[in-house]
Amino acid sequence: MIALIFVSTGEKFERAVAIMAKLRAPGGCPWDREQNFDTIKKYTLEETYEVLEAIENRDWQELPQELGDLLLQVLFYSEMAKEGGLFTIDQVLDALSNKLIGRHPHVFGDVKADDAQQVLKNWEAIKKEEKKARKAGSEPEDGEAPHDALLKGVSRKMPALMEAHKISSKAAQVGFDWPELTGLFDKLQEETRELQEKIAEAPAGALSLKTKSKLPDDLRAKLEDELGDMFFVLVNLARRLSVDSESALRKTNRKFRSRFGWLEEQLRRKGKTLQDATLDEMEELWQQAKQFEATK
Repeated sequence: MIALIFVSTGEKFERAVAIMAKLRAPGGCPWDREQNFDTIKKYTLEETYEVLEAIENRDWQELPQELGDLLLQVLFYSEMAKEGGLFTIDQVLDALSNKLIGRHPHVFGDVKADDAQQVLKNWEAIKKEEKKARKAGSEPEDGEAPHDALLKGVSRKMPALMEAHKISSKAAQVGFDWPELTGLFDKLQEETRELQEKIAEAPAGALSLKTKSKLPDDLRAKLEDELGDMFFVLVNLARRLSVDSESALRKTNRKFRSRFGWLEEQLRRKGKTLQDATLDEMEELWQQAKQFEATK
């Protein structure tokens, strides 16, 4: 008779921690031993996007692998921190558990929250109090906003669309927002007009595909500024519609890849390359690609 061995989640986690420690230990993996906090950062970002892609593709077989890769990043940082006497994985887990309990007083305490919006308001208020407690008595560094500034907690290093979503959400929580959606569309039209006015300042032919020449640096900076304003309005529109800007743009990127790939394949079957095809021919194939996509 075969004895069944049941391994708890905790035991599995401890095994993963032990494996990471062995990889970093003398006699472990040379590559793992050479890494540090700075060299690992790029992999953390890559793994995060691979998790997002698996979710968007609804690839439930791949997602556990990608989540495991993301968890590896946490174990890697924690093991390096342990070696340097900074902190341990236990402290990471304690910080997470304490945060979850502390920021959900409507679940673990006696605070009321009737809807998700109230939960978010409570969450932000608790975060603000936590930051005050951590930084009590500290002075802001030169050039920094005061430690209780509303937007200081939003990282400047996250993707730009995500940063825009975060900072506009925080501003909206204190009432700095468009009362109605129509105001956002009015603002988008305003920003579009301002961009068109700047484009009109470009030298003749500077923005033509055939005679494209270098734009003056000051005009390029103004165009960048106006485009940035348009992006920011669009992110606010997405936020108000409860749409994630990053996900929306990634889906459009995937859609473009698929359609353009189909277009390229049709040209190849005709014995043509992209360079051989006219714009009209590519546009016709593009429309066919959209129709083909709709029938799938």
